[in-house]
Amino acid sequence: MAHIKLQNIEKRFGDVVAVRDFNLEIQDKEFVVFLGPSGCGKTTTLRLIAGLEQPEEGDILIDGHRVNDLSPADRDIAFVFQFYALYPHLNVYDNIAFPLKAVKVAKSEIDARVKKVAKILQITDILNRKPSVLSGGEMQRVALGRAMVRQPLAYLLDEPMANLDAKLRIDTRAEIKRLQHEIGATTIFVTHDQVEAMSLADRIAVIHQGVLQQIGTPHEVYNKPKSLFVAGFMGMPAMNLIDAAFTSQEGKTVLQLSHTDVQLDLSPQQQAHRNSNTENNGYVFGIRPEHLTVSREPVRRKIAADVHLIEPLGSVNILDLTLGTHRDTQEPILLRVRTHPTFHVEVGDKIWLDFDDDQMHLFDRKTERAIW
Repeated sequence: MAHIKLQNIEKRFGDVVAVRDFNLEIQDKEFVVFLGPSGCGKTTTLRLIAGLEQPEEGDILIDGHRVNDLSPADRDIAFVFQFYALYPHLNVYDNIAFPLKAVKVAKSEIDARVKKVAKILQITDILNRKPSVLSGGEMQRVALGRAMVRQPLAYLLDEPMANLDAKLRIDTRAEIKRLQHEIGATTIFVTHDQVEAMSLADRIAVIHQGVLQQIGTPHEVYNKPKSLFVAGFMGMPAMNLIDAAFTSQEGKTVLQLSHTDVQLDLSPQQQAHRNSNTENNGYVFGIRPEHLTVSREPVRRKIAADVHLIEPLGSVNILDLTLGTHRDTQEPILLRVRTHPTFHVEVGDKIWLDFDDDQMHLFDRKTERAIW
């Protein structure tokens, strides 16, 4: 399998910078997911690795060898497209065998490899069928099989489950994870679906506007976002983000959430991080809905809020709570909280909030980088 390294990669389409100063190292046998919204540059980066696009600047290395000038065929990488691109006139067997026939592998070797891959993918019983009679899940497995049969250095998958229905996506996600673990292949998977990313990846590379925002394990990316974008993009529902400022209260420094009466004491560690952030560009406070607790009676911080909206989702309820009103726009300052469905409230009820001290985040508004 392959060790892949991207060094200072730049890719432009006219005046548009699709990939900007991109640096990433992918270890042998690692499963890395490129995650971000549509148009962020994740597919372009994948195509650069495959050799389907050429970078204006920077180097692409596979197992230590610079491959910028190599054709896609010479990079020994298998690409699985979002649209499966199966040959309609060939049956499943011949679709899977096609890459081997193209390089004139012996017939007996082709037969052995195709049947082995078909067994792994559990499609042995459809080898004689044409693509026109296959389901979306079956076509997706055939496309994977065509990539696997080559035994390449790495697999590049560009949103391969985008055209599947919700249940089939869940089943296929588990299948891809199992296959990657079984084969031990270096794999790069592109998606805009954070659930896919969290469930599949050894590490997630979050990309926005062609810039690598953060690379880390699913736990690190979710719980320790390094930028405002990552904080707001990860999570369903997303992290609560509210403008904030430091102020003095009874001789000590507290964090005041803008347009609300909420003031938060700082731990010594948080105060130290704040002091090291020498430029006061303004701040954004963040906390995830599951890191808030609600009660009908005043709790430790005695923060009151009114129930603005209730979203029952079965296993949980999402409450939109009003903390205050924006002075300029008169828009409510809302905080989303995840609660157990047995916590019964009505719109307009007054309830009480508390924050998990260890799960509060602060970002610099100008640089959008995390302070703590």
